[in-house]
Amino acid sequence: MSIALLAALLSSCATGHNPLAKWERSRNFNERQPVLIVLHYTTEESSEKSLHTLKTANSKGPVGVHYLVGRDGRLFQLVKDGKRAWHAGGGRWGTITDVNSASIGIELDNSGHDPFPDVQIDKLIVLLNDLTQRLAIPRRQVIGHEDMAPGRKIDPGPLFPWKRLYEAGFGMWPDPDAGEPPPGFDGWLAMAAIGYPLDDREGALRAFRHRFRGIESQDAELEAEDLRILYSLTRPLVTQPPAKSQ
Repeated sequence: MSIALLAALLSSCATGHNPLAKWERSRNFNERQPVLIVLHYTTEESSEKSLHTLKTANSKGPVGVHYLVGRDGRLFQLVKDGKRAWHAGGGRWGTITDVNSASIGIELDNSGHDPFPDVQIDKLIVLLNDLTQRLAIPRRQVIGHEDMAPGRKIDPGPLFPWKRLYEAGFGMWPDPDAGEPPPGFDGWLAMAAIGYPLDDREGALRAFRHRFRGIESQDAELEAEDLRILYSLTRPLVTQPPAKSQ
């Protein structure tokens, strides 16, 4: 390989320009635009161990994430917001099938069996405020790993304080005054409308109950309380006035 060609190849790695083509700059592009935030827990003993895993690899292969929030409120960034981190894996949320490409991943330093400290959730809320404002991510579009991969993942688990997050303006939470669902209300259709994949209905219901009821589930039968919650969560989707014609 000639020195000139080697220099051209090294230059292309730095600039993103292909040396085989003539560079004609266009302004018609933008950076990756995430529309979703996915929350995880680390299952490790400390932020330091989590940082090592997230920067290297583990027995199941490399795992990346944009941010890590420590139990003591420390905040670390590992991947730029505009880059695709390997945090979500297989699954989907609504029509989003490549979640890694459409999301920001946030790991919370937690074993999976412990309550989340207030200082940690306080810092998470600060981070969510920043991300949703700066990247124009809808504040409702904050989900758990289990939500998009039910049956495969469980994080951030039934101990995560989703109601507190909602009170700070993020995610979803049922309105206790929404009332009873009307006759013929289809709970499974409502669950799919929220975003849950229904390939594994038992797993989807377990994820749903972890998030909105904080309980374990071992069946795939919707209960009256599930239906009340689903009606409350989807009522805004079906009661919005139709868009005005142009």
